[in-house]
Amino acid sequence: MNKNILLTGEPGCGKTTLIQRVLARLSHPAGGFYTEEMRNEGARQGFRLVTLDGEQAILAHVDYAGPPRVGRYGVDVAALDRVAVASIRRALASNALVIIDEIGPMELFSPAFCAAVQEALDSPAVVLGSVVRRSRPFSDAVKARPDVTVITVTPANRDRLVEQVLALVSAALAAPGNGTP
Repeated sequence: MNKNILLTGEPGCGKTTLIQRVLARLSHPAGGFYTEEMRNEGARQGFRLVTLDGEQAILAHVDYAGPPRVGRYGVDVAALDRVAVASIRRALASNALVIIDEIGPMELFSPAFCAAVQEALDSPAVVLGSVVRRSRPFSDAVKARPDVTVITVTPANRDRLVEQVLALVSAALAAPGNGTP
């Protein structure tokens, strides 16, 4: 059984919502971060990082000049390092379930982020996260790891995947050597 569970799928398919629904049903301590859209009058303006302990920062925004850029968004790599990387490391230090939402093109601009993802995947901690579906060298290598289960999320299956992902995470947390030293 794999201790690292990663969700993939097209943007907007429900990966973050699925992670949040699983988290709401778990009693195990969790740390890390998720990414949420920032909208103004229905139009997406950017993305915000939100840690499970309440810290927030803007990851990318249409008003940021960049570089780096992903599409029309300038990416704030310093905010990613300060907030997301730190939240992953805090989760690892506290033997919590590690939430990494997401391992995507914006996040991959940060060598510190990539190192923290590797550290989490290599650790005894259970990781629940999301990963970009499109091919990128780092994310492809993560998805190909033998200790990673990749689940494709679609609007049609996202609701029924809650039980499956919850069962996988719960089993991984209960396995000897996972989640706690």
